[in-house]
Amino acid sequence: MSDRNGIDVSVVVPARNEAENLPLLIDEIRTAFEGRNVEIIVVDDGSTDATADVIAGIAAQDPGVRMVRHARSCGQSAALWSGVRAARGAIVGSLDGDGQNDPAFLPVLVACLDDPDVGIAAGQRTRRRDTRFKQIQSRIANAVRVAILRDGTRDTGCGLKAFRRAAFVELPYFKGLHRYLPALFAGDGWKVAHADVVDRPRRHGESNYGALDRLRAGLLDLFGVWWLIRRRASHPLKLSKDGTK
Repeated sequence: MSDRNGIDVSVVVPARNEAENLPLLIDEIRTAFEGRNVEIIVVDDGSTDATADVIAGIAAQDPGVRMVRHARSCGQSAALWSGVRAARGAIVGSLDGDGQNDPAFLPVLVACLDDPDVGIAAGQRTRRRDTRFKQIQSRIANAVRVAILRDGTRDTGCGLKAFRRAAFVELPYFKGLHRYLPALFAGDGWKVAHADVVDRPRRHGESNYGALDRLRAGLLDLFGVWWLIRRRASHPLKLSKDGTK
């Protein structure tokens, strides 16, 4: 169902130095949503390669593709935040710009939001393509996060998600936001849906949001999110799902 802008889904793609991966990825998004009115917003997060030129070239041929640019790299959470705020659709899908997330799973996640009580649907990767070291890091981080936040999500690092834009923009921004979306949505009273997705190998280049980005999602962030959820839950002016106080 389209919103008042006539857009079924806005797909936000954070990307940094992904000039080689983006043309095929955008084609795959179009194929996944064939027959539906979808806008694609690629956020160039301070790329130093030809990413901006590639996006501009595609957008010149396809008015459904838009670019948001950061003058310098601000991180994946900031890129997602900028893209969602620029989105015109009521439903937003997100995926990483490196091609490891398969856009074919996005419609499955979007369909989960047919349930009006579901605020976000999160992809859960199977057959991970990361190095063994990264997989071990992720398992430890996810186990600690689940124990503290009890968000019922085994893999918050997967970029494949679909969520309600109006609920997202009510969240407070902080670095590492993208890793805690299921917990934050649940803390605001929304149901969280999950769907298994298949990870793919990166086609070109190397990871641009690597170890340093993961370190930012440390214990201080984790306990900060725990405190934030508890504080928001008791706030007297917290918005209800229909937007009323």
